[in-house]
Amino acid sequence: MKVQIWSDIACPFCYIGKKQLETALEQFPEKDQVEIEFKSFELDPHAPVDVDHDVHDMLVKKYGMSRSQAMAMNEQVKQAGKEKGIDFQFDPLVLTNTFDAHRLAQYAGQMGKGDFVMGELFHAYFTDGKHVGDRQTLLDIAEKAGLDEKEVQQVLGSEAFADHVRKDEQEARQLGINAVPFFLINDKYSVAGAQPADTFLGALETAWKEEAAQAEKAADNAFEAACADGVCAVPSPKEEA
Repeated sequence: MKVQIWSDIACPFCYIGKKQLETALEQFPEKDQVEIEFKSFELDPHAPVDVDHDVHDMLVKKYGMSRSQAMAMNEQVKQAGKEKGIDFQFDPLVLTNTFDAHRLAQYAGQMGKGDFVMGELFHAYFTDGKHVGDRQTLLDIAEKAGLDEKEVQQVLGSEAFADHVRKDEQEARQLGINAVPFFLINDKYSVAGAQPADTFLGALETAWKEEAAQAEKAADNAFEAACADGVCAVPSPKEEA
């Protein structure tokens, strides 16, 4: 079973959604049979790498609210994250462009480290106040994940995996995804937003039951095809060499 997750490193609800899914998976008996694939989605593709204002002022400019209102909004998110084991620290948060971070995550996904790297990117951005648009920050995360340093340097020093990021974002548009996080299970069942863990668990169970039913039906069809007209056909034994 496959779960695809469209998210952005700069989205606090994507971090919360990731934690909620992980909680659901801990209660899901077949969790070892679930493949997680993170898909790229930039909330602001045109954001500069270096930003001269903080996250509170960003909300002021984006929503036309007062700074005190922006700080209160971030405090609400902080408390919501605390309930899920996330230590949101908005005051030291460094706003930046997340494109290179997404390219690193794409590379890490191919190396089987996508989930780990996304977790480290979220933690670096929202808790440690690290500049995830800075190459050294990304190299440090890659090293922590056990990724090859030279290969990561080559990725970050080129346009490698840029097409992967753009492809994911194009796919999101085709699916009508305009907000994240967005979870798609087996290309059929979707969960939008950082929903409670029980919602994710229910979706996983529904998808798993359907997949098992389809596998059983396919097996029955294969048996019927092999055993027709009251006769079961079996392959002829191979001749000995």
